This record gives sequence, C-alpha cells and structure tokens, in this order.
Amino acid sequence: MKVFVTGGTGHIGSYIVPDLIAAGHEVTGLARSDASAATVSALGAKVRRGDISDLDVLKKAAAESDGVIHVAHRQDLLPVGGLDAVAAAELQIMLAYGDALAGTGKPLVVSGSIGSPGWEKLGRSATEEDPALPGGDAYKGTLRVRNVVEFAVVGLAAKGVRSSIVRIPPIAHSTTDVGFLPLLIGLAKEKGVVGYPGDGANLWPAVHSRDLASLFRLALEKGPAGKNWHGIEGEGIQFREIAEAIGSRLGLPAVSIPADVLMLPGFFGFLANLVTLDLPASNLITRQTLGWEPAQPSLLADLDNGHYFPVG
Repeated sequence: MKVFVTGGTGHIGSYIVPDLIAAGHEVTGLARSDASAATVSALGAKVRRGDISDLDVLKKAAAESDGVIHVAHRQDLLPVGGLDAVAAAELQIMLAYGDALAGTGKPLVVSGSIGSPGWEKLGRSATEEDPALPGGDAYKGTLRVRNVVEFAVVGLAAKGVRSSIVRIPPIAHSTTDVGFLPLLIGLAKEKGVVGYPGDGANLWPAVHSRDLASLFRLALEKGPAGKNWHGIEGEGIQFREIAEAIGSRLGLPAVSIPADVLMLPGFFGFLANLVTLDLPASNLITRQTLGWEPAQPSLLADLDNGHYFPVG
C-alpha cells in the first residue's frame, strides 16, 4: 500500500514508518522543515513537504494514498489555546480527511488516548467497545475535550472510510521515549523523592513503542471500519509500583502525596490531574480481531534496559 503518515518524525511515528516499510508498504511522511525531511528520508520514507495546519495539503496527500496514519498533533496551539484549541484544530483535520477519503473504503488510522474518554466511574476495565464520553464546556482544558476527534474519526465509517482509532496509554516506552516517564524520572531527581498520588493504587496502562507501531500497521492493513483499538500491554500497573520501580533505580524513596497537597508547589503541580487518573483497560478485542500480540519488554522490564537511567 501507498501510506501517508503524519507525525513520522515523532516518538511513535519514528517506529511506525520503519515498521510499515519492513512490511512492504511504500511510505510518504509529512515534513514541515528541512530537518524533518531529512529525518523522514533517513527512516526510509518519501517526503511530502507541508504542515498539518494546511488542510489542502493533507486532503491531497490522503487522496493520492491507499491509506493514512495520522499521529501528528497541533502542539503549537497548546501555549496559546490549550487542549481546547488543539482538539478544535484536529477536528477540522479529521473532517478534511473525510472529504478526501469518503466513499473510497481506504483506511484512516488516528491516534487517540486511553486517558481522554472519561471512564472513571465504569467500575471495570474499559474495552474497545466502550465509546468515549462527550466533552462539552464542563471539561474544557482536560483531555476529555479531544473526544470530539475520536467521535469524528469513528463517524467517518458511515461515509465509506475504513476509519479507526488506536487508543494510546499515558506511557509509551522505548529507547527514544521523551514522554511522561522521563518527566516522572526528572521530577524525582529534582525533588529527591518519587511521588505517587494517595495510596497509588490507580492503574496506568503502558506499551512499548515498537508494539504500538505494529498495531497501527495491523489496523491499517485489516482493521474493520468504525472501531477503537487499545494499544496497551496489559490492564495497567499501579502508579505506586511505577514510582517504586523508578525509586529503586535512582536510590530514592517512593512516597505518597496526599490528595489535599497534590497541587502544591514541590509536588506534581500541573500534572496532578493526570497522575490521579485510574485507567484500567482491556486489549482483548484488539488482540482477537487484529492478531496483535505485544512482544517487546514490558514497562517494568524496560526500566532495566539502561536507557532511562544511563550510568553517570
């Protein structure tokens, strides 16, 4: 297949592109700068110059491809408009893809988040069949505002697009991880302790980035339309266990941060709303439908591989 990929130079995308190429697909990656173009080429893909803010570029690239994987985000909007502005812009991108791909049956696979749907009161592990909950004004500034993007992508199935969402967990770990786990490690080094919220029993799913890349490819190749996939290696790990694992490798104590001081300076600050999330989820439908099986080291095993805690 001729596959158009956005976000191909990012953490997840840089694993998706070579995985697709290794499977025999011809990949074109979007690049907005000379540096990005060089990275895309180094990964083995063709380069299409442009920016995800240019909807005409995206529509033309999608129309000329056999399928699209979209993992780019409008991070440039975060400082000026927050998550609300990012979600609004990404909604327009999905609608543009819909215009370009309507009636073709071509696949469109878009990254979502295990953390955004709003399932806190489910009382069980969320499955791929659980829809994201509506956002609205009450959830401005939270991850839940991005659910409008998930609704739009799934809705494109009714317009003849083989669209699906890959829900990504808070931690996607690898040798090139620049996400939440390095941030937690950095905070621990700065504060001298590794904090966890309350009793730390809240569950956080994780996944290795290489496994996630193979899931995007499988969804592209054979995923049915209008589906959600869970790119997680297991139901979740207690946050306390993650904190203790980090602490043991840094030689620092793991300590509980009471709920009433979570937002105070010196603790989690702006991250408090994230670290308190309880996100148990299942990947059973994803594995059964797509034949996906995580094969890379688990999160706790990956912490022993050296790249998160280099000597010296």
